[in-house]
Amino acid sequence: MKKARIAELKNNLSRYLEHVRGGESVLILDRNTPVARIVPLQQVVAAGGGRTDERLARLERQGLVRRGTGRRPAWLGRRRPPKLRGSVLADVLKERRSGW
Repeated sequence: MKKARIAELKNNLSRYLEHVRGGESVLILDRNTPVARIVPLQQVVAAGGGRTDERLARLERQGLVRRGTGRRPAWLGRRRPPKLRGSVLADVLKERRSGW
């Protein structure tokens, strides 16, 4: 595993990303204190397993999230945006003068 300070990582990010693409990981240091690790995406997916689906199912049971269907809601495409005539600024000023 390679180690890199933040400034070094910023200056040589492409080089470190190539290292990660090769299957290795990079430990990020802030004043010689480890703060993060860059690992190949395959390792993250393999380590996570089905945890994401399990967590989403738990949150859905608790009523905290609702999974989408992947389609656009029907009501979203029904309404057309209003046609603007003239200046938007003029319309806003006219609306303000009318008391709305």
